[in-house]
Amino acid sequence: MAWFRLASSPRSAPLRARLLAAGLRDADARTPEASTEGAPGVVVLAEPSALGGPVWPPGGSGRVLVAALPGVRVDPWGLLARGAADVVHLDGDDDLAPVLERLTRWEAVDRLVTSGEVTATSVGTSTRWRDFLRELVEVARFSRSPVLLTGETGVGKEVAARLVHRLDPRRSGGDLVLVDCTTVVPTLAGSEFFGHERGAFTGATAAHEGAFARADGGTLFLDEVGELPTGLQAALLRVVQEGTYQTVGGTHRRRTDFRLVAATHRDLQADGFRADLYHRLAASHLHVPPLRARREDVVPLFRYFLAEQCADGRAPDVVPEVAAALEEREFPGNVRELRQVAARVAARHVGEGPVTPGDLPPEDRPVGSTDGSPDPADRWERGLEGAVRDALRAGVGLKELKARTADVATRAALDIAGGSGAAAHLLGVSRRALDYRTAALERDHAARSTDPSSEASS
Repeated sequence: MAWFRLASSPRSAPLRARLLAAGLRDADARTPEASTEGAPGVVVLAEPSALGGPVWPPGGSGRVLVAALPGVRVDPWGLLARGAADVVHLDGDDDLAPVLERLTRWEAVDRLVTSGEVTATSVGTSTRWRDFLRELVEVARFSRSPVLLTGETGVGKEVAARLVHRLDPRRSGGDLVLVDCTTVVPTLAGSEFFGHERGAFTGATAAHEGAFARADGGTLFLDEVGELPTGLQAALLRVVQEGTYQTVGGTHRRRTDFRLVAATHRDLQADGFRADLYHRLAASHLHVPPLRARREDVVPLFRYFLAEQCADGRAPDVVPEVAAALEEREFPGNVRELRQVAARVAARHVGEGPVTPGDLPPEDRPVGSTDGSPDPADRWERGLEGAVRDALRAGVGLKELKARTADVATRAALDIAGGSGAAAHLLGVSRRALDYRTAALERDHAARSTDPSSEASS
């Protein structure tokens, strides 16, 4: 159920009553039912200063709408940068239509994202993957537009295309027709897409249905569309625009109605692809995130692929050491590479116990220190990444991150080394530079301690 937050003001009480009557939960109420975890919500601004820090409440992970009451001026782009999904201006204190319409859509999208229809083939609960699925589900279910899926090799673009087909409400039993554009032979491309009549050319002993006919009433998925020959790009554009085509050797045009989904790992705009066709394909452009951007999903995906290899469909648990090794791996081949690792592990794993370090083939094992303890370099990088992720979620930008990191490093070096000379050596800077930074830190601390507002902001 959607939630709301409302800053205290003379205008708040009637509006709070209307929001409660509309079925929204007060996120600031001190009750278990007020939890915002995973649910979409709205933050209503009665005055610009009512909102400080990130727009989502603690523990929240759903999309957030910021609604400004009449007379309240806000910077929508700044709010979006701080985590808002959208910003609307209300025409009156009792104008809830823009709020309720968006929340209704978001709740419908979230129900689909967590439905068996989606989770059966889409594994992952990381923030990056969840946000991608929300975009995909909304485009697939609530639009008629073509979809362009971009991303590195092996990230799961075909899985995403199948989801678009499955969720498209206009399709009543139509097929998903997949054409791998890397295998299209230029001399036979016309027949592959348009089909041909019997006797249309030498060897055409029977009529053949092309991809446009087979996809009628369904979805045409062009994998690696960047490899499509230039001549076919122009022909495809005409079919997409007009919804008609003519078979090779045919005498009249036929109608076809399909949803077009295309995928590529290339930058089409930089690779000489037809600009007019690109803009048609990219009516809805979704970027499938690489596996390294969703490390929390690595182990669940690994177990999902292990289950595919097991006769009973159940995957064994994974000991922490193996889980850590998988999460730290870069996986340049993305999900496809992880699937192959799972297949190799399944061939070595015996019994019903968990996957242990020895189940990983030698080529899949991490390079550790000689005494078996974790590499300190790996430890600090993992810790830094975790801290940066937390800071970004809290609305800290790159400029502030750099300054804060330098401050923390200075204090840590002084603490570890016990003196400024040794600390400067640890940091790789001159003694003078360290003294300058230390003095700046002390001035900043003194200024904050004398600022009356410092307690409220700390």
